[in-house]
Amino acid sequence: MPTIMPNGELLRRAVKWIAEQRKQGVTNTAQLVEDASVQFNLSPLDQNNLLRLLKEENTGEQGPA
Repeated sequence: MPTIMPNGELLRRAVKWIAEQRKQGVTNTAQLVEDASVQFNLSPLDQNNLLRLLKEENTGEQGPA
């Protein structure tokens, strides 16, 4: 029987997993997001938001306030 998770929990786990991968030297953001999306069963919307967040982080940009 599947476990019900709080809203956003899979995305939080994916972010944590990506941070761990980066510490190990993996730097390909697109591939990390793709792998995390498969591993944590992220929705396409979550996948796009995660990719946008990580790209903004890499460039130092801020999203709209």
